[in-house]
Amino acid sequence: MESVKIDRYNMKFKKFTLIPSLRAMESVIIIIWVILILHSCSINKSPDYNVKSPDGKITVNFNLSDQNKPVYEIQYQDKVVMQDCRLGLIRENEDFSENLRVASVSAVQLVEDDYEMLHGKKQLFSYEGKRKIFHLINENGEKLEIIFQVSNDGVAFRYFFPGESYDVKKIKQEITSFKFLPGTRAWVQPMAEAKSGWCQVNPSYEEHYIQNIELDKLPENKPGWVFPALFNYENFWMLISETAPDRNYCGSRLHFQPTDTSFTIGFPQAQEIFSGGALNPESRLPWYTPWRIIAIGDLKTIVESTLGTDLAKPSVIENTDFIKPGRASWSWVLLKDDLIVYDVQKKFVDYAADMGWEYCLIDVNWDTKIGYDKISELAQYARLKNVSLILWYNSSGGWNTTTYHPKSKLLTHEDHIKEFSRLKAMGIMGIKVDFFGGDGQSMMAYYQDIFEDAAKFGLLVNCHGSTIPRGWQRTYPNLVSMEAVKGFEFITFGQDNADLQPTHCCMLPFTRNVFDPMDFTPVCFSEVPNMQRKTSNAFELALSIIFHSGIQHYAEIPEGMAAVPKYVKGILREVPVSWDETRFIDGFPGRFVLMARKSKDVWYVAGINGEKTEKSINLKLPFLGNSRIGILITDGKDSRSFSKHEITITSEEPFEIRLKGNGGFVIKFETQSK
Repeated sequence: MESVKIDRYNMKFKKFTLIPSLRAMESVIIIIWVILILHSCSINKSPDYNVKSPDGKITVNFNLSDQNKPVYEIQYQDKVVMQDCRLGLIRENEDFSENLRVASVSAVQLVEDDYEMLHGKKQLFSYEGKRKIFHLINENGEKLEIIFQVSNDGVAFRYFFPGESYDVKKIKQEITSFKFLPGTRAWVQPMAEAKSGWCQVNPSYEEHYIQNIELDKLPENKPGWVFPALFNYENFWMLISETAPDRNYCGSRLHFQPTDTSFTIGFPQAQEIFSGGALNPESRLPWYTPWRIIAIGDLKTIVESTLGTDLAKPSVIENTDFIKPGRASWSWVLLKDDLIVYDVQKKFVDYAADMGWEYCLIDVNWDTKIGYDKISELAQYARLKNVSLILWYNSSGGWNTTTYHPKSKLLTHEDHIKEFSRLKAMGIMGIKVDFFGGDGQSMMAYYQDIFEDAAKFGLLVNCHGSTIPRGWQRTYPNLVSMEAVKGFEFITFGQDNADLQPTHCCMLPFTRNVFDPMDFTPVCFSEVPNMQRKTSNAFELALSIIFHSGIQHYAEIPEGMAAVPKYVKGILREVPVSWDETRFIDGFPGRFVLMARKSKDVWYVAGINGEKTEKSINLKLPFLGNSRIGILITDGKDSRSFSKHEITITSEEPFEIRLKGNGGFVIKFETQSK
């Protein structure tokens, strides 16, 4: 259509130049000027510069603004929710943020992908999105492609440098921004200052969220704000994150620009590197950047979105037979360092076996307090009880001052081969690697080196003191979980964390745990030494369903589990960690959450109340189909007791549940009523 318009304008020009009078010539000039302006407007508003979701609810409008800067806006249900957002990159010696021209625009391509995950909130995934590629050229003739993919649950885009190069290209700055409308509110977690905190272990994504704040009141935080970040404008919700970082890009964060209520992509601080490694992105060409993703819709759309894995790379691990999701016993969170000894850990193996759990995690300093030989002996004992061992490692070289060990045994490929060979011979099934050094490109590559080498020896990996997974669990399915959360261990460190636990737990299903597994280490019925736990026991039980992780490490110890009713132990013996389906029922970030997860024909429904006031919940479960008989476990007379009832719920009629302050409930639906 564009070329037809241009030809028609040229024809008019030829026709008008035959008019001899000066006044007519002036008229021609005016008309040509008007035509050129109209033509320019037709380009800026051309449907060739739009991308719509398959259902038509989401529209991305791309454009070149003043100084030919690439920009975009997002509309949801024909209403603008982001506007005047910047795009572009600045490489050393090349600027792709302004003075660009559009060389061509691809046709819309329907992108479809069906895949399976070994652990997470779903097993079978189906993705459908519309892709359009904008081919840009800068003033030096260098090429950049901006790739948009729009699905029914959100927007994704990434950059691509085509061609080939023998020299390494370096990105100095990413110009990408997310500009919100006035009145938008945020739920965001501050990034910690690099090398701050205990033994200089920050950043590790372990801060409390600032909740429900107007953007113009957001405080300054120099290191930035972490992914995922949640925003609300009127009835629309948006969750921003990134996925699929390769070894050639750093992990990013958001920087707030208060003058125009926008967030820009920021790179890590200078200290966030593997010793001597790269900080900011650098690579030879061709070069893809990670996907920037924005889930958009109501809260149900946000919580159920799978954009983080939909756009991640498929598995690079050929043989995945060794990857078995499961549950784990773990002594350290309540008993700490002194009880990492053989007899206590043997007791926790027995505990896992009694509960039917698949794993037992042995934490810090095991290499000296127990030793490799005795650990090998314990692994053989555990195997007879159908329990596998996971061993803790301190990843860090010189990027912090931690002293826990074994330390610095995983720094190189050669180290991996030596240590992983030894673990394989001992019958160890997994490693927990702690205290990483941030999000620099070399550190992101370090993670992936560990995942790949561990897979060659049939080892599962869990990372603590870490970044967020960013879809890595699809690419490396032996990555069963990552911490990157202010988890239960912090409740044992200070009363201030214990006080905030209820609202904090009600934040995580809307943010950190939406796309990626999270090792919060939930479920504690015991009293925490020197702390007053604010959550009820039913709240704690519900976390086993509300939080998802490829291996769920439970905080409760044998003595505490022995004190709860048999029906509570029964839930924790049976509850899976790999789900076939996940449904968001109701909730609000930081206040309360109601979720349902399905495994085979069994539905588990769980709810938690992050506020001190009691709530009356009308539970509607249309997905159950026919009426179902369920076992309801909720709070008893006080927060440390339970109540159990058999209930029948139909798909049409709501069921009222009284959710006590900081309380919770679990319902297990196993059979249909006749």
